[in-house]
Amino acid sequence: MDTITNDIVRQAVDALLEKKASNIRIIDLRGLTSIVDYFVICSADSEPQLKAIVDQVTDDLKAQNNRPWHTEGTQSWRWVLIDYVDVVVHIFREETRVFYGLERLWGDAPVTAVVIDEKTGEASFVAEHAPAAEIVHE
Repeated sequence: MDTITNDIVRQAVDALLEKKASNIRIIDLRGLTSIVDYFVICSADSEPQLKAIVDQVTDDLKAQNNRPWHTEGTQSWRWVLIDYVDVVVHIFREETRVFYGLERLWGDAPVTAVVIDEKTGEASFVAEHAPAAEIVHE
């Protein structure tokens, strides 16, 4: 993750990987909005996994003196948002992620995918961009 220097992003991604979150994407919003610098988005296969991911992220970041400003979604456990002000972590059940399509909404933002090598288990970070036809946000 050499291109991502934000400590909260790096810590959040490590926590997501620890709990086997899937389809991890980092959306760089720095040039597009003043509300947040990064979205970190991932999917969970089940409600128990989603809860475990939320706990891992909040515990790991708290251990580094980073406490969330706001958390929401723990009522329904389909989409949990953990707001660290400059970084917002979105943990989705896959069907909810597809329905809301945050990647499409912010399609003009640079995206970094976290890819796991099946042989070594090592994470690598690959820049990717949405096709212009999918861009909704302007």
